[in-house]
Parts: sequence; C-alpha cells; structure tokens
Amino acid sequence: MLKIAVFTVMTPDLTPEELVQELRASGYDGVEWRVTTTPENRLQEKPSFWGNNLATLAPSEGQRARALADSAGLAIPGLGTYIEVGDMAGVEAGMRFAQACGAKQIRVNAGRWPQEKSYASAFAEGREFLKNVEGMARQYNVKGIIEIHHGTIVCSASLAFRLVDGFDPNFIGVLHDAGNMGHEGYENYRLGLELLGPYTAHVHVKNVGYHHHFGGGVWKSDWSPLEDGVVDFGALFKALHGVGYDGWVALEDFSQYRPTREALRANIAFVRAAIVRAYGG
Repeated sequence: MLKIAVFTVMTPDLTPEELVQELRASGYDGVEWRVTTTPENRLQEKPSFWGNNLATLAPSEGQRARALADSAGLAIPGLGTYIEVGDMAGVEAGMRFAQACGAKQIRVNAGRWPQEKSYASAFAEGREFLKNVEGMARQYNVKGIIEIHHGTIVCSASLAFRLVDGFDPNFIGVLHDAGNMGHEGYENYRLGLELLGPYTAHVHVKNVGYHHHFGGGVWKSDWSPLEDGVVDFGALFKALHGVGYDGWVALEDFSQYRPTREALRANIAFVRAAIVRAYGG
C-alpha cells in the first residue's frame, strides 16, 4: 500500500512543531520538508505558501528535520528544495541535509520555460546539470529528482523522460504531478507512467479547476480542492497500481478551500479512499 506524506509548502500557517503533531494525529506516514531560506524582508508578512511559510526549514537544519519527524513517528521520504539549474553548491547542501535527516532524495529544478533562450538550449543545460547531479548523487547516495511542472521544460511525463533518459534511475528520477499537468502538459496517466518506468521516484497530489470570464474567452486554471477538479484520481491511482508503483504520495493542496488543519484531515481521507479503490484493502 502506498504511504502518504505532506509537502510542507501547503501548511504555511503551522510551525514545524505544530505540523508534525498534526500529521501524527491525522494518520500520515511522513513529512516532506520544504527546505529553503526565507528572505528577511518576508518574515513579518502574513503566512503564505511561497512567502513567509512557517513550515519551512533552513538548509542548515537537517538534524532538526530528523528530530521533528522522529518526535511524531514520521518518515522523511524526500525534500522539497529550490535548487536552480547549475547550482551545484545548492545540490551538495541539499544532499548533506538529506543525509542528516535520513531522506533518500531531493528535488532539483530542470529549467524554466518559456524564457529568452531556446528550448534546445535550456534542454542542453538541463542535461549537463543532471549529469553533474548524478555524479554527486552517487557520492552521497541521495537521489536527485525533477518535478513535472507547468512553466518548465518538463511540463509533461514525456518531456521529463526525454530529459532523464539514459541516466541511472537509482540516482536520477522524476516526481509525477498530475495537478501540475492540469495546468499544462496533460498526458494519459498510464501512458506517462509506463514511459517513465523506473524513473518514477515520487508522486504529488493536488487538483486544478478551470473558470471562464463573463462573455467568453480563454478559460483560466487555478488550484481547487482534491475532490473537485480536472484530475481523475481514480485513473491516476489505477495507473500507479498498474505500473507497480509502491512508493510515496505527498499532498500539496493549494486551494485554500479549507483551513489547514481541516484540509489535512479531509485530504488524507480522500486519498486513502482513492488508494483503496485502486490497490485494494
């Protein structure tokens, strides 16, 4: 049966101490820490996902990450780091953090798109970066993974596969994110997962909805609660089961449909039910 975690980006108004106790009470198996430095000028702001996120740990707090998780009986499946293409110092810091807390993988960015450079140029830079990440991953025994994400050169499973193809899947992997593909890059889940094969290293769970302006025009996408959006979780978990995926799924609900604590409880119930339907009891 799949194990369920929360990526702490979705809980910006809870401190790490409050969060791990809430996760234990709600029945989660793990915590995926958001690891980055919050700028000084944002520390007095109202808590927010990507601004003053209280559930964020600094890159030097690997031991604290482990102690917090241990205090609530939680595993740490991976780290949500924000490491740009070419930042090998950031990669090394992330892998040292992972070693300190017992995580087996960290996230690295693949390259943003569109931008002033061509896709071909961004792709070449991403490949060279992953070549260096793979070498460091072998040294630290910590996998580097890229996330399928709108606004990047890997907005779909097939583009992610193109970027990682040929690397050792023990050290380079892909984070599958159907919610991000709801914004851009949708492909049939089973097709994409079969293509990725052993590169599928982690799964994120969130949802997206579309709305249109009065009078018509291009519809716009935005985050929505898990139970109401374009992501077909029945099909997603059926596809994961079909390819033999038995790893972690991590929730990152950005809908703000419910207060944080309520969302944590409602979301795990929704995901557990979807997993049982696909995988069996």
